[in-house]
Amino acid sequence: MIIKKFVPLLGAVLITGVATTLYLQSKPQSVSLGAGPDAGWSHHAGNEGGQKFSPLKHINTRNVQDLEIAWQIHTGDAERYSALMKHSSLQVTPILLPEQAGRSLVFCAAFNDVIAVDPETGQERWRYDARLNTKIKNSFKCRGVSYWQDVEADDGAACKHRIVSATNDRRLLSLDAITGEACPDFGGNPVPGEMAIYSGEGKMKGYAFSSSPPVLVNNTIVVGSQVIDFHYSNPPKGTVFGFDARTGQQKWAFEPIPTDPNDPAAKTWPDNPTAKSGGANAWAPLSVDSERNMVFVPTGSAAPDWYGVNRLGDNLYANSLVALDATSGKVLWHFQFVHHDLWDYDTPAQPMLVDLERDGQKVPAVVQVTKQGMIFTFHRETGEPLFPIEERPVPTSEIAGEQTSPTQPFVSPPAPLLKHGLTTEDAWGITPWDRGSCERQIAEARSEGLYTPVGESRPTVLMPGALGGMNWGGAAFSDDDQILVTNVNTTALLGQMVRIEDKDEGQESFVGSFVSMKGTPYAAKVTPLISNLGIPCVAPPWGKLVGINMRSGEILWESALGSIHEMGPVSLPFEINMGTPNMGGPLMTAGDLIFIGATMDRRFRAFDKNTGNLLWSYELPVDANANPMTYQINGRQYVVIASGGHQILPRPTGDVITAFALPAD
Repeated sequence: MIIKKFVPLLGAVLITGVATTLYLQSKPQSVSLGAGPDAGWSHHAGNEGGQKFSPLKHINTRNVQDLEIAWQIHTGDAERYSALMKHSSLQVTPILLPEQAGRSLVFCAAFNDVIAVDPETGQERWRYDARLNTKIKNSFKCRGVSYWQDVEADDGAACKHRIVSATNDRRLLSLDAITGEACPDFGGNPVPGEMAIYSGEGKMKGYAFSSSPPVLVNNTIVVGSQVIDFHYSNPPKGTVFGFDARTGQQKWAFEPIPTDPNDPAAKTWPDNPTAKSGGANAWAPLSVDSERNMVFVPTGSAAPDWYGVNRLGDNLYANSLVALDATSGKVLWHFQFVHHDLWDYDTPAQPMLVDLERDGQKVPAVVQVTKQGMIFTFHRETGEPLFPIEERPVPTSEIAGEQTSPTQPFVSPPAPLLKHGLTTEDAWGITPWDRGSCERQIAEARSEGLYTPVGESRPTVLMPGALGGMNWGGAAFSDDDQILVTNVNTTALLGQMVRIEDKDEGQESFVGSFVSMKGTPYAAKVTPLISNLGIPCVAPPWGKLVGINMRSGEILWESALGSIHEMGPVSLPFEINMGTPNMGGPLMTAGDLIFIGATMDRRFRAFDKNTGNLLWSYELPVDANANPMTYQINGRQYVVIASGGHQILPRPTGDVITAFALPAD
């Protein structure tokens, strides 16, 4: 996976482009978007199926405007790792342990320390020093930890209740949930309570990482990986591992790039595929169905991202949703969203396990949002599509030796949540002058819709770009009314292949310069599609929140998500709610609320789930590029969000965890 750095360039020019132009043309003003019992949050996304929904409704549409800070803490990273903070992102969603496990709020910091705090006060109870190797070749982040109860252990025994976490430098940690001590019966490599996981040994050691939380299903820990898949043509493979939850002993391994020639997917690759490719890893969170003993794995693109001559074929199980048997790791069913990916369209988000209503019956389903802005829904047990999917013809590549797939899958309904491709009629600008510059760029580029391959002779319009569409923040879902809500990015890129000999070797391997792809004849140059004023060439909003009726697939509402008033060197004193690029995701509650950070304006917001109207917002110390969570203790509901900025965005970083609640009685 690579979320390429087009956003810094976009952010640097956007404030002087859109914001300053609007300031000069109009009167400054805010642009409005429109107007029990204790309960926990024991999984990264609320439940093991990733619904991001809470039945709590003490905080609701009638009183959300009264929210205030209950407590706010720092993880300590900003002080301990001050020189490295620009390479970090606090993406964590805490979990709340049950009372028998200590009833702590537990989370990992960006540099992977595991921390437990009092959920009512934020006071630290214990901390496990992860001793992260900060010389790894990736950014620093940890999206969450997982909880497991050893039902065979005696009550009161050490490590009956465990926290399991995976580190960026590829160690699996097993900790006593009550004390934070390492579990001595787990692992032992390098020390008791820890176990080293494959990080590219024998190929490119240190190029595979962990950033999403492990999942646990029926005494098995399942771990995906993040792989640097853009520097080289053959980085490490994206193996998914199953481990014994008590001992750490490996049970099985699933290879998204098949190494067994008898695997049916092997025919979709050249011989010995890992010699020339790699990746196809599951970097997004996984989901599990314990009752059915199933694991749902969203896989990314095969390496390198933009050039497929070394990996001809459809490249199963890359860019897929794969359902595995949790005991054996065997494939039960799969669906590939992109055949022979040439656009970095990873499957970016946690699969969401829901019960959909069909003809008066509840159907076990799995929903997958994608970077392409499409939402695919399948029967959880069989993989049968629950909304129609058709293979449509798509453009071919001009690169010598490339063999693009003749078709790609499209689903409808729901309709795509953003435009696929651009024409000159789609060009947008504040003035005729900058709109004209967008028209010229689109006219001079190849722009034949979604899945237009990047070529050498001229730029290609990539709409959406590699940021999405949707990304790792995913979606939230309410069983009662079958409403799904997700946040969407809507900006476009320009991509072009550049011969290696023509490439400036001093450039960084990110958007705005080059993606290196060593081992191929090309580097890929990818830049934001913006006007000569630095304004995106697509009409706003440039980030939005969307509500969908999953009974019918009908889009219910759309709301701009984010203000651009802070997206540059000068912050304006008024909001301009035209949407911003966003990283993070939503929380839905029975109080008819959607809570979300994600934007480039430090705001944490609450929207009405049924209308999309903005009801409340709060300015945090830094951007909240994480998913929020909620819980209730002693009759008081709390909403918690991490805010630390994001390493790909040109914004301040931090290490703040904030809990909101209504005023205490």
